[in-house]
Amino acid sequence: MTPLLPRSKKKAGDRVVTLIGKPGCHLCDDARSVVERVCAETGASFEEKDITRDEELYRAYWEQIPVVLVDGEQHTFWRVDAARLRRELGA
Repeated sequence: MTPLLPRSKKKAGDRVVTLIGKPGCHLCDDARSVVERVCAETGASFEEKDITRDEELYRAYWEQIPVVLVDGEQHTFWRVDAARLRRELGA
């Protein structure tokens, strides 16, 4: 049996943070502010998706918005903790 190779951790600059929200959502505005700040500090990429324009996202996350994904996996929802996001990004 061959030993398992350790997974290499991605650098923050190689990570993608996605904010899923909708226009007019004050929690989404708060989350955007935190995510933009942490991404600027760490060098992670930031993208935003409008849940009202994507049926699949709507079905998956409607009751949780805003939702933050890191590299496509759910990190948090409703409120974003900047310190926790920094840790997740390896910063």
